[in-house]
Amino acid sequence: MKKYTFKKEERLCSKRSIDDLFHNGSSFVVYPFRIGCLIKPANPEQNFPAQVITSVPKKRFKKAVDRNALKRLMRECYRLEKPQLYSFLQEHSVNLFLAIQYVSNDKLPYETLKNKLKLVIAKLENEISKSDLGKSN
Repeated sequence: MKKYTFKKEERLCSKRSIDDLFHNGSSFVVYPFRIGCLIKPANPEQNFPAQVITSVPKKRFKKAVDRNALKRLMRECYRLEKPQLYSFLQEHSVNLFLAIQYVSNDKLPYETLKNKLKLVIAKLENEISKSDLGKSN
């Protein structure tokens, strides 16, 4: 049975890890998201193969209510698509740090966000397969 949870340990909170992600990671855009990713070899101490941070800019959404609602939707979309990504990451023995940034000026519906996040995960799997770490297995 798939686990559709999103625990505290799966969230990227460490300032050092976040800095590492933004300085050494790669990024790409799948509208309405800008994705930052950093692929690392699997660490046996880490319980989860991926850690995620979501952000919505204050410049585009002035009200905190709107920003928080969008972040909640983004986390929900990720939570439902996560099992597919986790099995892929474990198969390739890699860990992933992921930043999902919302870049649209408009608040898009849940179904659109969900479909776009599926494209993001497919593109991430493609990136991992092409990387040196993904080829080792």
